[in-house]
Amino acid sequence: MPGRPHGSGRAAFRAWRGRRPFWGGLLLTLGGAEILLTEKASLKVVMHIGIQGVAGYLLPTLMVLLGLLILFNPAQRLFYSLTGILFSLGTWITSNLGGFFIGLLLGATGACLTFGWLPDQEPRVSRRQRRERAKVLAGDAGQGVEKAA
Repeated sequence: MPGRPHGSGRAAFRAWRGRRPFWGGLLLTLGGAEILLTEKASLKVVMHIGIQGVAGYLLPTLMVLLGLLILFNPAQRLFYSLTGILFSLGTWITSNLGGFFIGLLLGATGACLTFGWLPDQEPRVSRRQRRERAKVLAGDAGQGVEKAA
């Protein structure tokens, strides 16, 4: 497009991704999708089995939904992440051991990442960086005194 700088779509996506727990929501969604793909029973058989069979499809579907809600409505991330971890652990019983452990681990990891995500948090600074910053500030203060004299 004319008048639009090259690569601005990527920059816009990075900015969007930075304002939400992107990786947590993505992993929770992928975990639910993996569990849904490993289901062996057809929907016709599941309806015949009853509530236990329906739960095998319901929990991973809700995991996918919660992952998408985390991505598109991050304000409610704590509720979504707590519910997501419960659904992920529930698939252990209802859905082929949580999609043969892969979906369960993806979902649990995504829910935990989402729960721990804090918006607008200052980047962490290592001790070495703090010492170097203090040296630079002390050196600048010493030079300022010499210049004034």
